[in-house]
Amino acid sequence: MAKLPRLKSVPDGLIHCPITPFTPDNEVDTDVFVKIVEFLLKQDAGALCVNLHLAESLNLTQEERKLLAKLCVEVADGRAPVIVNVATPGTDLAINLARQAEEDGADCIMTIAPYYWKPPEDGIYEHFAEIIQATDLPFIGYNSPGIMDGIGISPSNLTRMMENFPQMIGIKDASHNWETFLELGRAARKIKPNFGLFVGTEWMIPSLTLGGNACMSVFGGIAPNFVKSLYEEVKAGKLDRALEKQFIYSELYQIIKQEYPAPTKAMWEIMGRPVGAPRRPQRQVSPKAMKELEATLDRMGILNSEPKGW
Repeated sequence: MAKLPRLKSVPDGLIHCPITPFTPDNEVDTDVFVKIVEFLLKQDAGALCVNLHLAESLNLTQEERKLLAKLCVEVADGRAPVIVNVATPGTDLAINLARQAEEDGADCIMTIAPYYWKPPEDGIYEHFAEIIQATDLPFIGYNSPGIMDGIGISPSNLTRMMENFPQMIGIKDASHNWETFLELGRAARKIKPNFGLFVGTEWMIPSLTLGGNACMSVFGGIAPNFVKSLYEEVKAGKLDRALEKQFIYSELYQIIKQEYPAPTKAMWEIMGRPVGAPRRPQRQVSPKAMKELEATLDRMGILNSEPKGW
């Protein structure tokens, strides 16, 4: 299996995220997962990130997460770096996933703060420190206080981690707060000018113009041409043209927020790439809602300008 050079920062460009397909019997569909990874690799992936919340990681067992991470590494086979999200509320569970990811050849690990338990600042730092030290892999922090009961990575904790662990190469900020994004970037770039800074959705105009270098894509498997052109236009400074697409994305984002990630899976199916229903408690999009989603994608010009099928 091909091995890439060690990551020194978060790769520029789009980080595509395989979702998790399920069979009618609610089992992980490994055959379709291989198709998903292959499709995303064809979309100029700067990297892949497996087992995110988009992939319903909270509804997967530890063994299923290990299986998907290993399979992603095997299919990628050095064509793009593979980042494995090892986020769990429990430190030991995350360490178990991280060590398996390293054994299976992953390029990097990422994790979020220990949600639900609401530890103090020192407890959050210790959670990250234990996971970082459990492997020799590069590490990306994941900040998402909005959906994690307010628990996140503060600029002071980020500074502390970077000073103690040089393998920390970046942070994904999903706070949707641009002051937080800037403060994390300001703290990090004082220590490491090439530190990776990116958001977890396609908010590219604000993130890339405020110091971000990448984008973790939700829609890369649905509308890869649209996502790529938005990224390229922002990077080229064509903000008037990019803003038109950013408005379209904003409308799409309002849709996928409802019973996430079920609408995302529905859109994959509309584009000819069926991936099965989400696991409970998420509900499958109704036939009526599917028709409405298809009409929305048609109105936006996405339905007939993007690849259909695998």
